[in-house]
Amino acid sequence: MISRLLIANRGEIARRVARTCRAVGVSPVAVFSDPDADAPHVREADAAVRLPGAAPAETYLRVDALVAAAKAAGADAVHPGYGFLSENAGFARAVLDAGLTWVGPDPGVIEAMGSKVAAKKRMAEAGVPVLPELDPETATEFPLLVKASAGGGGRGMRVVRTRDELADAVAAARREAESAFGDGTVFCEPLLENARHVEVQVLADTHGTVWALGERECSIQRRHQKIIEETPSPAVEPEARRRLFAAATAAARAIGYVGAGTVEFLFTDDQRFHFLEVNTRLQVEHPVTEEVFGLDLVAWQLAIAEGARLPAEPPTPNGHAVEARLYAEDPAHDWRPASGTVHRFRVPDGVRVDSGVEDGSVVGVHYDPMLAKVVAWGETRAAAVRKLANALDRAELHGLVTNRDLLVRTLRHPAFAAGETHTGFLDQHGLTKRPDADVRPAALAAALALAENRRTNLPLGWRNVPAQPQKAEFEFDGETVVVTYRHTRDGVICSPELEVVRAAEDSVTLESDGVQVTYPVAVYGDRVEVAGWSLRVLPRFPEPTSRVAEGATVAPMPGTVVRVSVEPGQVVAAGVELLVLEAMKMEHRVLAATGGTVAEVLVQAGNQVDAGDVLAVVEGS
Repeated sequence: MISRLLIANRGEIARRVARTCRAVGVSPVAVFSDPDADAPHVREADAAVRLPGAAPAETYLRVDALVAAAKAAGADAVHPGYGFLSENAGFARAVLDAGLTWVGPDPGVIEAMGSKVAAKKRMAEAGVPVLPELDPETATEFPLLVKASAGGGGRGMRVVRTRDELADAVAAARREAESAFGDGTVFCEPLLENARHVEVQVLADTHGTVWALGERECSIQRRHQKIIEETPSPAVEPEARRRLFAAATAAARAIGYVGAGTVEFLFTDDQRFHFLEVNTRLQVEHPVTEEVFGLDLVAWQLAIAEGARLPAEPPTPNGHAVEARLYAEDPAHDWRPASGTVHRFRVPDGVRVDSGVEDGSVVGVHYDPMLAKVVAWGETRAAAVRKLANALDRAELHGLVTNRDLLVRTLRHPAFAAGETHTGFLDQHGLTKRPDADVRPAALAAALALAENRRTNLPLGWRNVPAQPQKAEFEFDGETVVVTYRHTRDGVICSPELEVVRAAEDSVTLESDGVQVTYPVAVYGDRVEVAGWSLRVLPRFPEPTSRVAEGATVAPMPGTVVRVSVEPGQVVAAGVELLVLEAMKMEHRVLAATGGTVAEVLVQAGNQVDAGDVLAVVEGS
């Protein structure tokens, strides 16, 4: 029996595994890097072991350090979570060699499926439909997809449409895969554009029973990484579902799978499917399966590791569940990740929230920017989707740019409601672009709330001049927003279109065309959060600052310079890649804003940079 479990992971999944440990009477042990010293998953464990350092390679990817941590804390088992070393056969072997219980499949199975190249061959032999493999060095069929052999989560993946793009795409995929998984092996396969990503959750014991626990639709993706998942799929018809389950269980039996795993497929509108991979671990999106089947997959992982038998048949599914992943990133600016302090994290009741952060948490630059998963269950798909969209819309997420608005737009899109989803959905419907919206009411609410704060905190005897017009300036998405208002004996006058009903330090109610809307307001230094709008207060009398050189390209985020693509004297056009930054386990291209001649390059590969650092200067031609 497992009595103390080391959770070899961090953030949301570490908290989620610890929650089940509490429920079944197992003592959870956490590990943490230096940036994670104050993280919720550390405080909530019975014991925690420091992994000195910050980067994954020196902390959560250190097999020796993790095994040593387990032994030091007196753990008798290890759960790898997902990501990091969860699909690393060497880690599984090291855990077993140390006399500990490994909560997962046999290392040989992980090794066999860890190479997607070998896995596809194995599945073809088992009769599971597969796509042909293309050699990155000799591929001639386009478009194609470059994929990391050792991992997933969208890392180490590149779409290539012409031969000229292939070499750079393969090199970038190898770098990203090496950084994320410690293995830079990549391969290519044909790109099935606008196909669906459908996967089957399997659960198998050591006694020969294999369950297929429904299919999950995971087609809404960005950068080949899922952001909305649901079960069951709105596209899979009963006969295709039967074939999917048969293929998934055949795949599991062919490799002697034990524990929780996922068999992933590309699914086309003609009800055909092709094998993608077997994830030999728990998936990020496992909660939707739990909600529909009424079980705890982590509890079953622990029980199976202890030798428990599964019942002959799985539970009967009930209803529909949808999950959305909240990320600290800006979809409108090439999914730029955000770092900083989460000032407030509140999601309305009625939905499941698996979160790695709380009020005051700091999101750093070293790890994946996912903040939380929000999951809604309903008797029908429409009910679940509506509940999830409403919860996200009403959530208070203060301090960082997030993808919340994109998720809400997607969930409320008519094509999503119709179940017409595929892997190119966001691009097809232009959902990454922030829709035109009037920020002025939110800015006015911010100005009035700040004015109330100043008024109630004025020294005794001080008064504003009632007739004096007031002006406030804010920055939103790189633009300056100016609002004016005036205090009179009859109240606040701002514009013919808006009437101020009431104003307080934490909320302002405005009326337009007879409709009243209340804007909650929260202030954090020079940042004001207003009903989903995040505004920065511009000072009335800005202090002189050093001027950035005209044509300077600055770092949009902290990160590491992976590659410099230009040199001084080179003539470039607008949109040409100047360099590549790695941040939060992903590569981000920095492009020239205008055409001209490269006057200076101030960084080189390997340099660490902060947001706002000047990287290069391009002088206009």
